[in-house]
Amino acid sequence: MNISKQETKINEEIRVSEVRVVGSDGEQLGIMKTADALDLAYQKNLDLVLIAPKAEPPVCKVMDYGKYKFELAKRDKEAKKNQKTMDVKEIRLSPSIDDHDFDTKINHAKKFLQNGDKVKVSIRFRGREIHHAALGTKILERFRDDLSEFGSSDKPPKLEGRSMNLIISPTTKKD
Repeated sequence: MNISKQETKINEEIRVSEVRVVGSDGEQLGIMKTADALDLAYQKNLDLVLIAPKAEPPVCKVMDYGKYKFELAKRDKEAKKNQKTMDVKEIRLSPSIDDHDFDTKINHAKKFLQNGDKVKVSIRFRGREIHHAALGTKILERFRDDLSEFGSSDKPPKLEGRSMNLIISPTTKKD
């Protein structure tokens, strides 16, 4: 059982003596014994659903639980469909990158940022290149400055092991 997502209690699962009952159309039916509320729900071919267990007394609603679950799932699916996921695209550079290659990588990064994705720019140092980490910092700062109108970086370039990374987030998304 998943602790963070507690299931709603329905019908016989409700283990309190008295509940405040709300009808299927929203009207207050008052405080009554759980057994009486359950009988009332069964007479209408509906379920008794515990909607506010912490209230005093707990609040139950008479409703069609299957339809309620379907509506919740439908609403969650709709919310997920309208949600935009932000991807992180990676661009790799080397400390000895040529100007034309640098410009090509800048153009790729511009496309990614215009699509609303984050760009992770990384420089991989091989062999003795690690001794020239300042050169990598200069390249990444130049990369960030060239993309300043499309995105911005929260942090300065960071050296992690043999690679130096910089993450650039889009400032505006063009549709």
